[in-house]
Amino acid sequence: MHAVGRPIVDLLSRYRTRDPREAADAARVRALVEGTDDPWLRSIPLHVTASALIVHPGSGRVLMRWHARQGSWLQIGGHGDPGESDPLEIVLREGHEETGLGDLVPYPDASLAELVQVVIVPVAAGGGEPAHEHADLRFVLATADPDAARPENPDAPLRWMTPAEAREATSEENVREALRRVEELPAVAAERG
Repeated sequence: MHAVGRPIVDLLSRYRTRDPREAADAARVRALVEGTDDPWLRSIPLHVTASALIVHPGSGRVLMRWHARQGSWLQIGGHGDPGESDPLEIVLREGHEETGLGDLVPYPDASLAELVQVVIVPVAAGGGEPAHEHADLRFVLATADPDAARPENPDAPLRWMTPAEAREATSEENVREALRRVEELPAVAAERG
């Protein structure tokens, strides 16, 4: 395995999948990492992405971003830039770019980034790219300053929602599952209670 894949394998080795489908997706991600020089390359039909649901622990709300290409409210995140290999660094960069939030940290433990979900998502052709798949490594990030959130452009508005509102707003079942997992986190669960 090439060094660029080591951070992904480290995350996967600590992660416990929740069901057979997620286990199969995690196995495909591991095989991708072990079988290619750079699993982040957008030129390969299955490539790694990193995303996160951003929570505000004080209110239990999550920040959702409108994705026009998918026509749905989704989490933030995306592709690694050339030379990037650490999923957490990628999702923190993407989170800052997409939301303007400069205080994002892993949640619930700021000192240890853990995956909340591993899912392979089909992506339809568009924007000059053929149909492909994202091997999405999902995290939860937190902000203490939800009012500082600003969309990166007018076509990608942001909206704070309760997890229940976000589940209703998204058209993606895999995102609904990620939101259910976020609701299990202590501060989010306490706000719902």
